[in-house]
Amino acid sequence: MPESNLYDVAVIGAGYVGVPLAATFAEAGQRVLVVDVQSSIVAALNEGRSHIEDVSSERLAVLVDRGLVVATTDYEVVKQAHAVLIALPTPLSRQREPDLSYIERASASLAPVLQRGQVVVLESTTWPGTTREVVQPILEHGSGLTAGVDFHLAMSPERVDPGREDWTTKTTPKVVGGINEASTKAAADVYRSALDTVHEVSTPDAAELTKLLENIYRAVNIALVNELAQLCDRMEIDVWEVVDAAATKPFGFASFKPGPGLGGHCIPIDPFYLTWKAREFDFSTRFIELAGEVNNNMPYFCRSLISQALNHGANRSVSGSKVLIVGVAYKPDIGDWRETPAEKLIHLLRKAGAEVSYHDPFVPEFDGMTSAPLEPEAYDCVAIVTNHSQIDYGELVRRGNVIVDFRNATKGHEVDGKVWKL
Repeated sequence: MPESNLYDVAVIGAGYVGVPLAATFAEAGQRVLVVDVQSSIVAALNEGRSHIEDVSSERLAVLVDRGLVVATTDYEVVKQAHAVLIALPTPLSRQREPDLSYIERASASLAPVLQRGQVVVLESTTWPGTTREVVQPILEHGSGLTAGVDFHLAMSPERVDPGREDWTTKTTPKVVGGINEASTKAAADVYRSALDTVHEVSTPDAAELTKLLENIYRAVNIALVNELAQLCDRMEIDVWEVVDAAATKPFGFASFKPGPGLGGHCIPIDPFYLTWKAREFDFSTRFIELAGEVNNNMPYFCRSLISQALNHGANRSVSGSKVLIVGVAYKPDIGDWRETPAEKLIHLLRKAGAEVSYHDPFVPEFDGMTSAPLEPEAYDCVAIVTNHSQIDYGELVRRGNVIVDFRNATKGHEVDGKVWKL
C-alpha cells in the first residue's frame, strides 16, 4: 500500500469525465485529489468553482469546503492516493488516427511517483490493447515496478452523457477489466465504494472494446436513418413519420433519429479507434467505415436542403443570403459543442457565399461569433440544427421567412412552402 493514504482516489484530468467522477466519489465520503496541468482550472476547483456543466459550483463548493476534493498540478501528491484514475481526452489526429499523447504524458508523469499497492485505472476511450500496450510499459519503465504484482492496473471506460440526469456517473453501471484477476478485483472494489453497479470483465481489452461497441452501435444506426432520410427526401416521404411509426413496435426496433451529422465527445471519434486497430489484424471494418461516410456527408446534404429551400421558398440563392443557425451545441439543452455538425455546416454555407449568424442560449461564443438575438424575421433562412427545448418553435415559424428543420422541432407548426424538413 502507499506509504500514506491521505486520499482514497486521485483523478488525473479535470474535464467532463474527471470532475463528475471526483464529485461522485467525494459524495460517497471518499477523499479525492484532482490532478490537472492547467493551473487556472486547479485554482478554480480549489475555490469551489466548476467549469463542467454536470457539476454545479454549488455542488462542488460543498465538497471542497468539507475537504473531500482538493486539486493540484503536482503529480508528487499522487503518492498519497490509494487509487489513480486516468480520465483524459483521446482525440483523433488530422489524419483521423488515434492521438494518445494525453494518456502517454500522464502515464510518464505518474510513473516516477507510483507506489507499491496502488490501483491505476484508465478511463479514457481508446482502442483495445491500449492499457497493456501503451500505459503498462510506460508505468513499469518509469517506476521499476511490475503491473499485476507491485501495483494493480485496469481499464474502466467512462460512460458520461453530458446533460443527462436520469443516468449519472453514480447510477450508470461501470465496466471494469484488469490485467489479471487481482487487478480486476482491486479496481472493482474502488468503484464499488462510490458507484451503484460494477460489471467485471476478463481483460482491459474487453473493457476497451465494450465502450467502442456502445458508440459504434449508435453511429451505425444513426447512419442508417440518415441514409433513409436522404432517400425519403427523393421519395417525398416524411422520414420522421416513418421513424415514429416504426417505434410503435414494442420489440425488435430501437428508435434513432436523423440529423445534420454526428456530434459530441465520443460517437464521431470512437469508431475510428477500432477501424485503425483492425488494420493491424489485416481486417477491414467496412460496415463501420460506411457508417462514417454516411454521417460525414450529412452537413453537405443539409447545405443542399438549405439551398433548395431558399431557391423555392424565397427565390434566392445561398450566395448573399442571411442564414441563422439555431443551436450549435451538439445536443439539446447543454453548452457542449465538441465535434458539432453545426461547425461544418457553417463552413459550407460561408463557402457558398452565405452570411451566417447563430443563436444558441447555451453557447455565448462559437467559431469567432457571438450568439445573436433570436429574430428570425431578420434572416432569409433559419436552420434548426439543435432543438433546444426553451425555444418557441411555433413562434419561430410564425416570424421566420424560410425555416429548414433538421430536428423535427417544428412538428405541429409546419407551413407549406415555409417549413422544410430533413
